[in-house]
Amino acid sequence: MWEKIKVNFQNRPSQMKIARKMIELGLRVDDDKSVYCGDLKITDVYLAKTVDVDRRIVKFTIETILNSEYLSGIFKNIVPAGTLLKNIAKNLSLGVVEIETDRDNYGILAEASRILFLRKINIRQAYANDKDMDGFPILTIITEVPVPGDIFNELLSIKGITKVSIY
Repeated sequence: MWEKIKVNFQNRPSQMKIARKMIELGLRVDDDKSVYCGDLKITDVYLAKTVDVDRRIVKFTIETILNSEYLSGIFKNIVPAGTLLKNIAKNLSLGVVEIETDRDNYGILAEASRILFLRKINIRQAYANDKDMDGFPILTIITEVPVPGDIFNELLSIKGITKVSIY
């Protein structure tokens, strides 16, 4: 995906910064040439300030997106992911498990889910960051109850996992 997006913003690094931020935040473009988070309109000025570019770059980015069938197919259909519970899990008496890997690996979520299932721990939310945006993948699992520390070694034994944090 990123390679195709980069081609469309070739020689336009400021527009690429806007596009990356839009994907990161779940912002979409509409035919009215505006940017939205869900149904909330985001001003060009605030989006530009967020990535430290001139506000006109936001308009140029929107034009680039709307003039490309490929880009408009992506950016017109982005939906925000909703509330990520990691930072408020403690307040809600939920558990948090963060799993880092050293490379592309298949089945980490499935294996971690199996381990939690065997302990009768329900998963409330699971998400992974985009390694192409953040550099390395981190899987975050939010559980219905705090995760006991004795599960640490079991999770760490999953192939490809380099670090496990339990909060």
